[in-house]
Amino acid sequence: PRLGPGSAMEALRAAGRAVLRSPRLARHGLGLRRRRKLPESWADMQEPLLEGMCFTLKYLGMTLVEKPKGEDMAAAAIRRIVATARVGARKFQKVILTVSPRGISLQDADTKEMVENISIYRISYCTTDKLQNKVFAYVAQSQESGALECHAFLSPKKKIAQAVTLTVAQAFQMALDLWEATHAGR
Repeated sequence: PRLGPGSAMEALRAAGRAVLRSPRLARHGLGLRRRRKLPESWADMQEPLLEGMCFTLKYLGMTLVEKPKGEDMAAAAIRRIVATARVGARKFQKVILTVSPRGISLQDADTKEMVENISIYRISYCTTDKLQNKVFAYVAQSQESGALECHAFLSPKKKIAQAVTLTVAQAFQMALDLWEATHAGR
């Protein structure tokens, strides 16, 4: 079921309020090392997203998928990733996932080393799983192989997983708006 424009904005605002209250969320832009408090109305503002919204998550893993989007496909992929993650008794990599109109970048939270940078144009789907509601996942086309990959992340709270999903949706819209603005004169 799709949300209407009013209810989608209210959901984004609610997620924004949860993000503001979250003590574990890295609230800094790309390249900035200090933390700053976001205004209550961050969901209505473009500046924080243009800089990049950062979320500290744990990387659960990746699996290949057949289709670029779809709720059932994503749910099955997340189940596979979570099942594999539970079998392995390893510590999950803590990452800083930064969402901007350019795409998603992943940085190791401990070493600050860049793990991956995914263009917004390679991302075909993102979701918060219904059953595993603290899990955020996205599907993107691999730059190396061209295969479709589903990557899943564990967030500390359900609201943060929802905030990441809504922020990616907002980034898609902003990227489209920027693309249309640059191509309007042609």
